Amino acid sequence: MTAYDYDLFVIGGGSGGVRAGRVAASLGKKVGIAEEYRFGGTCVIRGCVPKKLFVYASQFHEHFEDAAGFGWEVGASRFDWTKLIEAKDKEIARLEGLYRRGLENNKAEIFDSRAELVDAHTVRLTKSGKTVTAERIVIATGGVANPHSALPGHELCITSNEAFHLETLPKSILIAGGGYIAVEFANIFHGLGVDTTLIYRGKEILSRFDHDMRRGLHKAMVEKGIKIILTDVIEEVAKVPAGGLTARTKCGETLSVETVMLALGRDPYTKGLGLEAAGVKTDERGAIIVDEYSRTNVENIYALGDVTDRVQLTPVAIHEAMCFIETVYRNNPTSPDYDLIPTAVFSQPEIGTVGLSEDDAAKRYEELEVYRAEFRPMKATLSGRSERMIMKLVVDAASRKVVGAHILGHEAGEMAQLLGICLKASATKDDFDRTMALHPSAAEELVTMYNPSYRIKNGERV
Repeated sequence: MTAYDYDLFVIGGGSGGVRAGRVAASLGKKVGIAEEYRFGGTCVIRGCVPKKLFVYASQFHEHFEDAAGFGWEVGASRFDWTKLIEAKDKEIARLEGLYRRGLENNKAEIFDSRAELVDAHTVRLTKSGKTVTAERIVIATGGVANPHSALPGHELCITSNEAFHLETLPKSILIAGGGYIAVEFANIFHGLGVDTTLIYRGKEILSRFDHDMRRGLHKAMVEKGIKIILTDVIEEVAKVPAGGLTARTKCGETLSVETVMLALGRDPYTKGLGLEAAGVKTDERGAIIVDEYSRTNVENIYALGDVTDRVQLTPVAIHEAMCFIETVYRNNPTSPDYDLIPTAVFSQPEIGTVGLSEDDAAKRYEELEVYRAEFRPMKATLSGRSERMIMKLVVDAASRKVVGAHILGHEAGEMAQLLGICLKASATKDDFDRTMALHPSAAEELVTMYNPSYRIKNGERV
């Protein structure tokens, strides 16, 4: 029997990799884990967590304005970007420490180094040049922002990585992209006082979301003062001698801004990992190909999280890690469940969604009932804001099962998490109807929409 240095070696210290390593170590396995940047991965270090902190920061200017309608006199306010960055960095350092301590407390060995595969059982730590062997290897290196290197002047632009570490807050910014990262940062920068423009090649932002959510958010963003350019792309970015940048678009516009941010998707981070040496197969985007149990074509090598390009969400990576533990170390083969994943866009207002959009549901079910409510939330009445909330339930008419739930408005993400439980439990519209409303709340609309707003039959609205 071959003797290995480790029972398990994990390459990548993000949420998925750390969970797999920590739990395996807690089961008595000898575990090594390597991370080339900082433990916590994209989500904790330069993704979901700092982004949400920035979202909170960007909302305060509206809170101050709203306070006057409720009788508060708020004095002059001033935003300090440097203080936000310092506070954010302190919190991220605290969280990274928790990730490290979780590994250390369970006796996993930590390597602050890039790790590359030498063969199916051997890993080289590039910082020291040392090689170690492992019975099993998990690759959890995540994803990386697409630099759009074909764009002339791309090196003058930033991605979401750099957005968290800007020395000064720009006066103006152009953000390329129409996905949730682009949309969230457009709202963040606008909320912090930056003149913000979003440019997207599609006909509407957030292409994979329900059309009512997309249109409702677009309208709200424009009313706030965010400029949105659709069906156009940046063709070149250049420096201006006097300072700043110009972006020339395909449709002939020339936009002068201080900063250009590219939010054009994320790619699996597999370059230079030594996958070829170990015989691990990837697809055309560089994502590691895995089976239903996260195993690669090499029997002892597994891959988790964004590096597999299945569902790029932190909770999914953690779920895949726990399924790996069940399968490999608890003799309980378990495949990840990707059905009905609650999702939020932390825009302003937020989008919270779970299940099928109306368009996707119409392709799957012969007849749908669609329940839709649009209203002014109570908080907006005294503040004088014109904002609207939209709530929508998509129901299979034959079974009465709720197959999609979508919300645009304050705390939509929190509501979507709870709706996820309902849909996962196969709740029907009748279950919603017989649930007592909590009044006064925005969420009560979810259980008081008794009559369908319209029906969809064979893909057509009737």
